[in-house]
Amino acid sequence: SLLVFLFLQAFRGTVKASANFKASADAEVLHKAMKGLGTDEAAILQLLTARSNAQRQEIKASYKTLFGKDLVHDLKGELGGKFETLVVALMTPPLTYDVTSLHHAIKGAGTDEKVLVEILASRTPQQVKDIIAALFKAGEQKYGTDEQSFITILGNRSAEHLRKVFDAYTKLSGYEMEESIKRETSGSLRALLLAVVKCARSVPSYFAETLYYAMKGAGTDDDTLIRVMVTRCEVDMLDIRAAFRRMFACSLHSMIKGDTNGDYRKTLLLLCGGDDA
Repeated sequence: SLLVFLFLQAFRGTVKASANFKASADAEVLHKAMKGLGTDEAAILQLLTARSNAQRQEIKASYKTLFGKDLVHDLKGELGGKFETLVVALMTPPLTYDVTSLHHAIKGAGTDEKVLVEILASRTPQQVKDIIAALFKAGEQKYGTDEQSFITILGNRSAEHLRKVFDAYTKLSGYEMEESIKRETSGSLRALLLAVVKCARSVPSYFAETLYYAMKGAGTDDDTLIRVMVTRCEVDMLDIRAAFRRMFACSLHSMIKGDTNGDYRKTLLLLCGGDDA
């Protein structure tokens, strides 16, 4: 039935809300982990990866009430490097995180097309609308006519509808949609349209590929690795892991293990939620 389907859909993430949750108790644990000389990084990462984002926001509010201090500020003061970046990302509400990522991608010298493409192509139409509303509220109006039309398309699409369009297009033209996009377009428009097609076909496969290329080769693209692991761990990480195993000759878990280290690695592996070796 539809209810069972929706119930199963809701559990495709690896990070779930904790059943016996008490925000004040968690705030106490985090405070204790940061008090005194050494920081108990293990306690921090174990707790935060065992709570949903909504619960982390409650912990943050409780911490402020109990200790009169900002939890994220305190965490930043105690942690460092990529581990700090990952923990701060976990503490950020999803919409704020997307808006901030896009804001950073747009401002500055060159636009970071990769971030723009990834977020706008993979979020639901409603999420795209919410993100755009928040971006405009933040005064971010650096959009040309092309971007404006993409946003209109992206905010009004359904994956099912797009798949039907692709099939009809292939029957009519004899070409796959991807081939035509590659032939007819270039630059950021091409990248965005290809990502939209990939996401319409399979969001988990799109993210499996994104993660693979973030870690493949000499240097790891930690920004992308953090962004995808944080934004998908409560959504479809189980499906991403399955797609990763199917598409590449290793598991996501083993690739993260080989490409990262320390508390950063431990936290990412907990978000990954298991090995599919």
